[in-house]
Amino acid sequence: MSIKQFKDYQLSEEILRALDGLGYSEPTEVQMKVLPAALDKKDISVKSQTGSGKTAAFGIPICELVDWDENKPQALVLTPTRELAMQVSEDIMNIGRFKRIKATAVYGKQPFAKQRAELKQKSHVVVGTPGRIMDHIERHTLDLSKIEILVLDEADEMLSMGFIELVESIIKQLPKERLTMLFSATLPKDVEKLCHKYMKDPLDIEVEKSQLHDKHITHEVYVVSENNKLDLLKDITVVENPDSCIIFCRTKDNVDQLVDSLDDAGYSVDKIHGGMEQDERFDVMNEFKRGEFRYLIATDVAARGIDIDRITHVINYDMPLENESYVHRTGRTGRAGQEGKAISLVTPYEDKFLAAVEKYIGFEIPTKEAPTKQQVVTSRTAFNQKMKEEPELKIDKKEKLNDDIVKLYFNGGKKKKLRAVDFVGTIAKLNGITSDDIGIITIQENVSYVEILNGKGSSVLKQMKDTTIKGKKLKVYVANK
Repeated sequence: MSIKQFKDYQLSEEILRALDGLGYSEPTEVQMKVLPAALDKKDISVKSQTGSGKTAAFGIPICELVDWDENKPQALVLTPTRELAMQVSEDIMNIGRFKRIKATAVYGKQPFAKQRAELKQKSHVVVGTPGRIMDHIERHTLDLSKIEILVLDEADEMLSMGFIELVESIIKQLPKERLTMLFSATLPKDVEKLCHKYMKDPLDIEVEKSQLHDKHITHEVYVVSENNKLDLLKDITVVENPDSCIIFCRTKDNVDQLVDSLDDAGYSVDKIHGGMEQDERFDVMNEFKRGEFRYLIATDVAARGIDIDRITHVINYDMPLENESYVHRTGRTGRAGQEGKAISLVTPYEDKFLAAVEKYIGFEIPTKEAPTKQQVVTSRTAFNQKMKEEPELKIDKKEKLNDDIVKLYFNGGKKKKLRAVDFVGTIAKLNGITSDDIGIITIQENVSYVEILNGKGSSVLKQMKDTTIKGKKLKVYVANK
């Protein structure tokens, strides 16, 4: 009998409850293939396109296998970019919400001291970019002695970004006895070599890319001269009139120029690329996820962490130079079973790149004629209307899960010898409260934060005003968002 629902696996009630709250009912193909092996602690090498549900495929076993009582990190996830590190850590926290699993994201261009302070606290899972992870290892601020699970996420991208030696150096520092999972949209020779060198008889899992391509994404090509690209892009977007679209450029200069041109033309548009400050990149990403604007102009590297279900169109304004990039870019649409469209603008000089992509993905992409003037004129009114109207803001499934969670602030922490178990023990004894109502606990030097679940935050707040923890009376407030 094939497993059709998450409840058919040997998963704890807390995990199933979180998955249900996130709207995950049926496992995707990659999850069906990965979960039994991962839960059995068997090394796995997975070739699966972006958008196939791989984060949950490794996030669920991580949350199921880690021991809450252990204060040192038990799982390490390496990702190629900062955005992806943030995305994965949030996903793991949401999957492990009711088991109080704490995931910490570490990456460059964020204060090292802040990360060091976070890593001093109880942290079950650490998610980070190879460079910053190695920084913490070398400065002895990341304890690897209890690591039992290693995940290499988007391994091919880490390879293409030149991280392969760094990744190997990190692996050599880890305990030999561990579960190792490698996920990659493609499997270049170096990645395969990595599997065989550092994994024990890995189970090779492949989710056919042709199934993913053909099923949900329509691919189209328009041949155009460089000088006419902008005009063609405008005509295509007017006729297609997407609700949510990512337009990819090769360089940040191209992104800057294109966003200015489209902004001047009245598009609901913003941009993201590696030349921007990290906080600005996160802000733009979150606004795009919520649907506050319709067109995101991006470079490859900056868009690696985008996980949004409802992107209707991806447009390659500049054709990617690498086959793998085409797979990663177009995988941003057609996610979670939705229909999507991938459009590429190809100059006559780029025909060799197009031919290489077609050979790589295993089918010929149909060439389309440019929209006629009449089609553009006919579509203009609806397009202008959509640009003027406020987009319908998307409610993130994760936000829904977190709706009934209240984070409480306590003015006591490590200096007062307080531990997570002290908060759990005290709060779980309050009237109408059980340990199931307590979420993630963060203890710092002088303050602590405790998440209260199931809409019981106000009750805990009221009762804790008159309750001591380890004999200490603490001030308690609702924490600032």
